[in-house]
Formats: sequence, C-alpha cells, structure tokens
Amino acid sequence: MRVVDLRGRLLTKRGYQELLPRAPLDIDSALTAIAPILESVKQGNESTLKELSMKFDGVEPESLRVPTSILESALANLDPQLREIIIEAIRRVRIVHRDQQRGVTTTRVVDGGEVEERWIPVDRVGLYVPGGRAVYPSSVIMNVVPAQIAGVPSIAVASPAQKENDGWPHPTILATCALLGVTEVYAMGGAQAVAAFAYGVKNGEEEVLAPVDLVTGPGNIYVAAAKRALRGKIGIDSEAGPTEIAVVADSTAIADEVASDLISQAEHDTIAAAVLITDSLQLANEVQAKVAERAARTKHSERIMEALSGIQSTIVITDNLEQSLDIANAYAAEHLELIVSDPKSASQKIRNAGAVFLGRFAPVSLGDYLAGSNHVLPTGGCACHSSGLSVQTFLRGLHFISYSERALREIAQSVITFAQAEDLPAHGEAISARFEEGK
Repeated sequence: MRVVDLRGRLLTKRGYQELLPRAPLDIDSALTAIAPILESVKQGNESTLKELSMKFDGVEPESLRVPTSILESALANLDPQLREIIIEAIRRVRIVHRDQQRGVTTTRVVDGGEVEERWIPVDRVGLYVPGGRAVYPSSVIMNVVPAQIAGVPSIAVASPAQKENDGWPHPTILATCALLGVTEVYAMGGAQAVAAFAYGVKNGEEEVLAPVDLVTGPGNIYVAAAKRALRGKIGIDSEAGPTEIAVVADSTAIADEVASDLISQAEHDTIAAAVLITDSLQLANEVQAKVAERAARTKHSERIMEALSGIQSTIVITDNLEQSLDIANAYAAEHLELIVSDPKSASQKIRNAGAVFLGRFAPVSLGDYLAGSNHVLPTGGCACHSSGLSVQTFLRGLHFISYSERALREIAQSVITFAQAEDLPAHGEAISARFEEGK
C-alpha cells in the first residue's frame, strides 16, 4: 500500500481529498454505453429483457418474473443453518429500522392556523440486488426491510439471471425474498433492470412489470449510470460506487486486526478503497507487513492485492488523533472504523461517514450482516451530503395546511403585499377574492 506522510502538514478539506483520491470511474463512457439499452427497454417488451440477459449474463430466463414455485423451491432447499442466520439478520435489521419510523406532527402557527406533517410511503419501489462476483442475500434484507417498515404497499426485487441456476437469480437471493414475503421478483440485472423498473414492461396490452416510483440498491458502474440517467423519471437512493473502508487507529490497535479489516473490503473489487489513518508509525509499518502476509494467503488474493496497490488505497501517517479525525471527515468514507483508545469520545468529532464502527469488536463485516444497521451506504465522498438507506428513504413528508376564515383574514393583506413585491398579483387576488363584499 502506498504511504502518505502528513506529519507537520495541516491541510484544508480539499487538500486532504486531493491526496486521497478514489479509483477513477468513467461514468460518462458508461452513460454513452447504456443509452441504447435504456431506449431499447423503453420501446421493447419482455423479449427485449430476455435478449439483454442472454447478451450480458449468457442465459435467457424462461420468464422475466420468477414463478412462485421457484421461490418456494429455493426456500425449501435453503441450508437450515443459513436459514436461521438470515432470519436472525432480518430480526436485527427490523429492530433497528423500526426506531426510524416517523409520526404525525401538528404545528399550531396561530389560532385557527395549523400545519400538519405526515410521512407517506412511496407507492411502489424497485429494489436492485447485484449478482455478479458474489451473491448478496444481505442486500435483499437491507433493501426490503426498511421499505416494508415504511409501509410501501408494492415492492419488486430484481437480480440478474444466472447460467448456473437455469436462468433464475441465485437461489439464496430467492429464498431470502421468500423469507421476507416478497413474491414479485424478476430475473434481470444491469442497466436494463433499472430501465425496466422506470418504464415498466409490456407484452402488447399485457403488463408484465408495472413501473416503480423509486429504485434503490447497489450495483456496478452501469447500474449507477442508469440510475443517474433515469433520475427524475424515478427517484433513486444514490449512485453507488466501489466499496471503501477507512480505519482511524492509534497505537492501541492490533495490526493484524486492522489488516484483516482493510482486506475484507478490498475483497469486493479491484477498485475498492482501503485507507488506514494513524498517528502511530509503528502500527503503520506492522499493518503494511500484515496486509502483505494476509492478502497472499486469502482466497481472492489477486483481486485484493490489486485493490490495495491502487491509488485509492493508502496508509496515512498523522501527527495526532485530532488530525486523523479531520482527515477522516474530509475523506467521508462509506465505512469508517475507529480503533482507538476511546472510540466513543472520538466518534463525537465525526461528521462525515456512511456508518461508523466503534472499537475492535465492531468491524465492518459485522455491519454487512448482523449488526442491525443498514449496509447500503453512500460512497465516493457522498457521505458529506447523503445518508445510508433507511426507512426515511421510502417516505415523503407531506404538509397539510388548515386555516380558518379568521386566521386567513388576519394575514390576508400581508400575503397580498408579498405577492405584489414578487410581481405576482394574481396570487394576491386569490386571497382578496375570498373577502370581497357580498360573500
């Protein structure tokens, strides 16, 4: 891993960001590449999606929608031990996300004038679950549970067709959907899945897939590009990029554990980012050695070593913990671990991160599966302005305004004056019309 020594250098947020770049992503090329795909799905039908599956996934599913019998079979054949683990993961995620529910708030502005805020779920969502290098039943849980708790009445899931599974998505994905009570599942992936969610799919007058209002879930660069291209037609959670981990550690950290955490995220992708920020030169040297040792013997060593040797993966040496935390805030990692002597206290200074893991017994892998937190998180520095997936993602705040005649009369002239100041006299007339003589 490359080393950046920032001892004696106090930089601005921008300065730190320039020294800690992410892996380059050519989103413009991806947008160009998917443009004909989006158009073909918009103008096409179920056969169009099947042909795209054959082109990109090497298999054509029997039908776009996965039959209930296939879902039931996947659940029946799920390994019993894994089934219990998935059930426990669902239970924990539900516990955390239930506390995100919002109530109705009524604010009395004046006598006779009230504004009520209600949180209303979107009507229909499309949840995307990747199916490339790995299988992600955890992503099913992280998307479906908050949507269900939000009260979304119509939920559809899409995951790529797989040659190894007779053209259906991975059976563990299907079994997890069944455990969650989701029966509307589609064998489709990539940009075409996002387009199908946005435009819907018809065979003549028969509606195979109804359009959705919101699409959530991570995916590759083409999925992210499709979400960007179709934003406005649909709502999206975020444009997910390569996964990333930043670890702020001091001399109390154990090098072997830090190295294992960095490697755990590098395992995802050759452009995944792993960053260690520490004020201990000894720890930095020990982690460097442990990373080399562990990466060489783990299953996906080639992928991991490429990620760790990339420009996006770095060991940063700092003067002290305060500087380390400043750099962490500037970097705004998807996953941030604080492995320091007092992680709770240090966490009070964190403003920018997708999720923060406190101490050596709360590694990122815990959050991926069984912490109860959500693992669909902002990447690429977007944690400076965005949050992870939550119940809130699927809700919209609506204001309901109620004013009595007296309350409106008291403020009428002020509204009229305001409207005239903006050269919108008809706005004012909509007020004065209610108080004209004879009414």
